[in-house]
Amino acid sequence: MAAGAGSGAQFVDRVVLHVVAGNGGNGCASVHREKFKPLGGPDGANGGRGGDVILEVDSGAASLLEYHRRPHRRAPSGRQGQGGHRTGADGDDVVLTVPDGTVVKSPDGEVLADLVGEGTRYVVAEGGRGGLGNAALASAKRKAPGFALLGEPGDERDIVLELKSVADVALVGFPSAGKSSLIAALSAAKPKIADYPFTTLVPNLGVVSAGDTTFTVADVPGLIEGASEGRGLGLEFLRHIERSSTLVHVLDCATPEPGRDPVADFEVIEQELRAYDRALGDRPLSDRPRLVVLNKVDVPDAREIAEMVRPEFEKRGLTVFEVSAASHEGLRELTFAMAEMVGAYRASLPPAEPTRIVLRPTPVQGKTDFAVKEMGDNTYLITGDKPVRWLRQTDFANDEAVGYLADRLARLGVEEALAEAGAAAGATVLIGTPDDAVVFDWEPEIAAGDGVAGPRGTDRRLDGRR
Repeated sequence: MAAGAGSGAQFVDRVVLHVVAGNGGNGCASVHREKFKPLGGPDGANGGRGGDVILEVDSGAASLLEYHRRPHRRAPSGRQGQGGHRTGADGDDVVLTVPDGTVVKSPDGEVLADLVGEGTRYVVAEGGRGGLGNAALASAKRKAPGFALLGEPGDERDIVLELKSVADVALVGFPSAGKSSLIAALSAAKPKIADYPFTTLVPNLGVVSAGDTTFTVADVPGLIEGASEGRGLGLEFLRHIERSSTLVHVLDCATPEPGRDPVADFEVIEQELRAYDRALGDRPLSDRPRLVVLNKVDVPDAREIAEMVRPEFEKRGLTVFEVSAASHEGLRELTFAMAEMVGAYRASLPPAEPTRIVLRPTPVQGKTDFAVKEMGDNTYLITGDKPVRWLRQTDFANDEAVGYLADRLARLGVEEALAEAGAAAGATVLIGTPDDAVVFDWEPEIAAGDGVAGPRGTDRRLDGRR
């Protein structure tokens, strides 16, 4: 989501980013040639690895605006290997800086990483591995391979980035309650201020100092009745409350709107917070310490209303402050009360440790490296990471490379699995997915797995069949 700020800049707290990692470089098929040494042997080197796309927390990043403007990011590919055992260069990683508090999600909402803490990194797209050169493919049966493996493609995916402000104190309240004015009075922040609903279209953050304690205060905009159900702007910004240790209700004692009063406003906001309540560990929103600010007491009628409703809040065990952002009345006491709550919360935390990203791979189903599925009419589909990866590594313009693929599949057990599944000679075999598969004609009488290659770059089993 993007919104205009008062300075003409933009704040973005949710973007969809399309990332593409670099492809691996192709391996090299080369034979060493030197005067008086005609049989120097294969010396083709491996291709370089493709670059990763990495997200990294940077305290200097304030929003996700850069990725809203340029949502496509690509890392460079690895270089091809060369003769003389010269390995191809790896592609450079692309490091994308994000603000502290950025949550990485899949398009369907699964949380992939929660990036908190300066320097925290998450590899969002891995570069492809470089292909093996013919020097690495040489064996006792294939002494001088006339082919090399292709580099693997890098990851390509869409991710969702959401920013949750890392603020110690969150100011909550109706639009035009004076939250932006309070931020401006407490800190050096200069938010846009005016007396109409939804003036604040972005969360404003300010740094406040009280004694030895320095903390951040966030103005969370757009909360109205029904915000947790999507009304107004509240649903877009409620996520910014989740990381705050202290909530401060800013209540407008000078509102001209009929039917509104500080106690009713407080009840509405509390109801929305409870409806949105998402537990972060053992600290749901309903358990956060609260302060109540009766704002705009510089207005005579507002002061009278504040004095009338103050006992009601104190009866509920809440600490109440009568303040004026315009005259700065009561701000010093409020600042030190917030600092005390923030300090108490920080003291309760365990010693800080570097944030570690925990990867939880999807469990592998079964123990086989591939699966064979009958598609009907003597047609079979082979799926599995290994067969698909080997396909990507194969140069189908080189018969020897195709024969090498057949040998690898045979050693994996694909030939036996097809026979057990009832495949007959001439069966159509698809490897991959039904929409994106490579098609082969299966001939069980052709030997596979023995490495029966012909001259370099050829395979006798494929003579007359291509």
